[in-house]
Amino acid sequence: MKLPSRDVMARHVDEKVSPSRVHLPRQIVEKPLWQVGKRLLMALGVLALTTLIVYLDRDGYHDNANGTLDFLDCAYYATVTLSTTGYGDIVPHSDSARLVNILLVTPLRVLFLIILVGTTLEVLTERTREEWRLNRWRSTLRDHTVIVGFGTKGRSAIQTLCATGLRKEQIVIVDPSSKVIDTANADGFVGVVGDATRSDVLLRAEVQKARQIVIATQRDDTAVLVTLTARQLNRGAKIVAAVREEENAPLLRQSGADAVITSASAAGRLLGLSVLSPSAGTVMEDLIQQGSGLDLVERPVIKAEVGKNVRETDDLVVSVLRGHRLLGYDDPAASPLQLTDRVITIVRAAPVPPLTTPPE
Repeated sequence: MKLPSRDVMARHVDEKVSPSRVHLPRQIVEKPLWQVGKRLLMALGVLALTTLIVYLDRDGYHDNANGTLDFLDCAYYATVTLSTTGYGDIVPHSDSARLVNILLVTPLRVLFLIILVGTTLEVLTERTREEWRLNRWRSTLRDHTVIVGFGTKGRSAIQTLCATGLRKEQIVIVDPSSKVIDTANADGFVGVVGDATRSDVLLRAEVQKARQIVIATQRDDTAVLVTLTARQLNRGAKIVAAVREEENAPLLRQSGADAVITSASAAGRLLGLSVLSPSAGTVMEDLIQQGSGLDLVERPVIKAEVGKNVRETDDLVVSVLRGHRLLGYDDPAASPLQLTDRVITIVRAAPVPPLTTPPE
């Protein structure tokens, strides 16, 4: 798969336009249409009750047209009274009718207005509340993780990150599908709908303040564009990207990715290993699946391990990270261990709860 040149892709990032929006996770108790329908039924109920009250005491009212009231006249009077229109063509003239208007009709009028005006007020309040939550989220978000793509690769990456202790509040998902972002919100993640090749979309995800960025798009050319844009916005973030074809991995590194995972080649190697030894393939799959059986963990060297040989540690050390050098466990330079080293070890995994979608 041949990708366009870096300059062409950079121009493509600047020219392409895509709207975006931040979606904060929240639990929807009732659907909007049901909320409006419920208020409408309540308003009709108040109108019907007022009509009945007036009809029962219809002799205490005077109609300027014909002097008496029928059921339609009572419904008309109730409507103009509750809506505070008050044409004055029908008026209460008896003491009982006026007392009923004071004690019953007036409170019902207030309730009717509250129901109608309350719908508008709730919409305005909801918008204000959402704006406040969004501003608070932006002001408190620091050193978070941005996941571009919430497909199979993105979900697996999130599950692994959460298994290491990363909180859901520290993860922001970017995806062009609003349905995908709705699913992410249901799982408790903040989502941004939009094309991640656009800088304005990544800025909505606060990528400029992110500590790490995971790019798990469906297409390799999209991954390159996202990497270019993300690196321009954040020079210090750690960017890990996935590609399908191994020939595109060097381009991802040139675009600014710190690590590139070739999904097709990795799957192929695991298939080949499983053919040669199904048990070895099972062990490898277990190692890369966080929270199941055995896990690969990177940790700093503790004081008790300083000066020891790699084989003398309590954990099974497979590699030593010294500065920017990755040393194998059998490398003579890996021992003795130093306080500034980090070791990659195999440990027993702690169980990880799966990502589930709560019922609405």
